[in-house]
Amino acid sequence: MPNSRAQPKASKGNGLTLAYLTTQYPKVSHTFIRRELREMERRGHGVVRLAIRASDALLADPVDQEEAGKTCHCLSLPIWRHGLALLRASLGRPKAFAKAMECAFAMGRRSQRGLIKHLAYLLEACTLLLILDEKKVDHVHVHFGTNATAVARLSRCLGGPSYSFTVHGPDEFDSAIGFDLNGKINDAAFVVAITDYCAAQLRRWCPPKQWDKIHIIHCTVGDDFFNSPRTPTPANNTFCCVGRLAPQKGQLILIEALALLKQQGLEANLTLVGDGELRPLIEAKVKEYGLGARVTITGYVSEAEVRRHLEASRALALPSFAEGLPMVIMESFAMGRPVISTYIAGIPELVRNHENGWLVPAGNVEQLVTAMSEALAMPDNRLDEMAAVGHDLTYKHHRTSTEGAKLSQLFSRYGRT
Repeated sequence: MPNSRAQPKASKGNGLTLAYLTTQYPKVSHTFIRRELREMERRGHGVVRLAIRASDALLADPVDQEEAGKTCHCLSLPIWRHGLALLRASLGRPKAFAKAMECAFAMGRRSQRGLIKHLAYLLEACTLLLILDEKKVDHVHVHFGTNATAVARLSRCLGGPSYSFTVHGPDEFDSAIGFDLNGKINDAAFVVAITDYCAAQLRRWCPPKQWDKIHIIHCTVGDDFFNSPRTPTPANNTFCCVGRLAPQKGQLILIEALALLKQQGLEANLTLVGDGELRPLIEAKVKEYGLGARVTITGYVSEAEVRRHLEASRALALPSFAEGLPMVIMESFAMGRPVISTYIAGIPELVRNHENGWLVPAGNVEQLVTAMSEALAMPDNRLDEMAAVGHDLTYKHHRTSTEGAKLSQLFSRYGRT
């Protein structure tokens, strides 16, 4: 089991020693985190990989398996380490511990997760602080403004290094008061929003005097996507949907749309790339509509397999109900495929209706059918032209090197504070 000994003290040169903290890492849906922290290493920062716990899903990608061996999972450490950390924080820094306890109580009162959970976060913060001190970490960066950010905040109260966090949505905005976004922003060195929409939502939940802390840095597409040869749109009728099989991704609406296309005499196939809690219901709906020959569910696959499925499709179809800005939209454009998605959150900042894809109201199956019908009928060369528009926009705003430079500058500016 990975532990704090799995990684030596990071070599930082002229850069900082950063700790990247998430609730779970590595994880199938977190390739963008891996991409980002490796870019920080390329820029001369040392990176300590930390997660509250290990992922409970199969890691299909060999690169994720490699990352797992480099990651310290705090809850996997021996019990004596947690006890030592608690004693060290409570007895060695009693005033700071009292401040952290007060903060934990305040967050617990606001949160649906309750006080007991937040006292557990305080214990995790004590363990985190012990690791941060051992690794001589200058700054902690967290992805997602949920429980891992609460742990980083409590660690800061205990006297630990400064922290920042990246907000993606929609989870943080579904319970902004419960997650105490305002308090987390107030105590953070800075906050990253992945889209303009995300930044605007953060401004809703903190006073204007805090707005200068909010910086927009986009998630990025790996060079493997941009560097792959852009093949012409295949002369087929296959749509690809990539993502966790979950209600918010809208795959059930997509199955319904496929059934309506069948009723209209239009042949369309669908590849669902991913897995999740909704799979049994999706499989039941596929059987109910008689779509067994037209729908393929791959389960979790590697990043290389995602590229292969995108390349083999006519367009990406992602009729989500709730999102931040899905990575797969950027990946699809980078691979030269247009996108069908919904008018929600940050998606319209990248998908432009009838320019590089189609946007439909979330949950509207009739308009989804219309968009899919247009994609089936459109000449292949016109689809290639639409995808090229998406490719250029993605290359401009979602390259690892350009967005990584912005984030590295923020770390250099706010680290060691």
